[in-house]
Amino acid sequence: MRFRHILPFLALMLCASLAMAQKVTYSEPERDDYKTTEFEIVGRVSGNILVYKADRGEYHISVYDNGMQLLDRVKLDFLPKKLISVDFVSYPDFSYMIYQFQRKDAVYSFVGRVNGKGQFMEAPVMVDSTRIGFYSKENKIYSVETSEDKGRILIYKINQDKEDNNVFYTFLYDSAFNLVNNSRVSLPMEGKKQFLNNFNLNNDGDLFFTKLERGAGRDYIVNGSVIVKRATTDAFETYPFEKKELLLDEVKMKLDNKDRQALVTAFYYKQKRGNVEGMYLLRLDYASNQRVFEKTVIFSPELKQQAKGDASTNAAFNDYFIRKIVNTANGGFMLTAESYYTSSRSQPWNRWNYMYGGYGGYYPYYYSPYSPSYYNPYYWNDGQGTRYHYDNIAIMAFDDKGDLTFSNFVHKSQFDDGADLYLSYMLVNVGSELRFLFNELERRQYVLTENTIGPDGKLSRKPTLRNLDKGFTWMPRYGKQISGRTVLIPCIYRNYICFAKIDF
Repeated sequence: MRFRHILPFLALMLCASLAMAQKVTYSEPERDDYKTTEFEIVGRVSGNILVYKADRGEYHISVYDNGMQLLDRVKLDFLPKKLISVDFVSYPDFSYMIYQFQRKDAVYSFVGRVNGKGQFMEAPVMVDSTRIGFYSKENKIYSVETSEDKGRILIYKINQDKEDNNVFYTFLYDSAFNLVNNSRVSLPMEGKKQFLNNFNLNNDGDLFFTKLERGAGRDYIVNGSVIVKRATTDAFETYPFEKKELLLDEVKMKLDNKDRQALVTAFYYKQKRGNVEGMYLLRLDYASNQRVFEKTVIFSPELKQQAKGDASTNAAFNDYFIRKIVNTANGGFMLTAESYYTSSRSQPWNRWNYMYGGYGGYYPYYYSPYSPSYYNPYYWNDGQGTRYHYDNIAIMAFDDKGDLTFSNFVHKSQFDDGADLYLSYMLVNVGSELRFLFNELERRQYVLTENTIGPDGKLSRKPTLRNLDKGFTWMPRYGKQISGRTVLIPCIYRNYICFAKIDF
């Protein structure tokens, strides 16, 4: 009798565990979606999942249902043959497609609305145009920033025709794409060693970015400021870094819209070609125009020992790069950093060439803080015998005073030759925990692996995801979270690109 009662209970528990398990659903590879096809995951619109694709001057939007069955492949045959860039800003019932292209000696920025069927709801309209001349090498003129709540969209361009002055042209819109403000404002620059990056837009429509200065060797950041342009003000506010004795690494910025604060982070050194000593932190309250704190957090020998991998303890963080910053409910933040380096017979690994080789400095005419938001095979395929290494992930939590409260590490060892599209990881924030998705090599095959970390800092390794069909190779770093507990990740199957949806 007891045994008969236990069986239904076990069956109920099994059903509950299966309900909580991850569900993986694949799309069928489409005939024209080769490995060389560029794509961007637009997101979920009116219940469907949209993916933008570009290949040899042809543009499509693939429309999938919730089961990843292809409903339609909409050809965007009215677009110019060569787009310079494309940005999507998605809402529940439509998505804005903001794109730019060059025609003769001018670059044009246009915007159109796409519905859940992948169709344009009306003819796209022009935002702005810029004459650049027939012989300009830099034709990406316009950049797009979106606020966290998507209530503000900023399209802007920065003229660098004069080395000592940057002229900003900004076009700020609301979620209905009504013009809120447009501005023309100048920012003085003091030479070629200064550059701009970390562009962010808050929910009020204020533009934030950093103005940084490299040292004589162009390796380290020796000086910097946070620059703010308020939504309806034609002027810049400047908040300089006050700690002058430090040499900073790559600088990252994160906005906290709830507390109306801006956070600046960077690894720091005490001397040139020295070791990473710890973390530099600057927090600004942009509502009251005050500093919350500016400080350094020294990494302890115990923390370095956990991070070191194959390096010495003192050099433990020298190959780490800050990847993600997540605001936490207690007013603090959680930061992830990944160990990354390359090896090659032809040239030694240089951290600073990687960080600054494609950014900053002086560009003729117009500058853009361009970082590809979509998959483009030409960004990763170098064909020069380079081996890419992506190793451990450091996770560090800080409280609202900038003090380190806990740290942990996701241990992994990844490498590949000539390309790194299967390497690194995807961070998924489901609210109650952070999930790390990455490939591990097992029996010469990549297997998608999941680790999670909770608010208490406890790290756990989850069982292998269900329905991981053989023959699909995942590209987690190009994935996108399309809802609170759903992500879409591209895969390669027999040299074709397809997509896998994971429901957590």
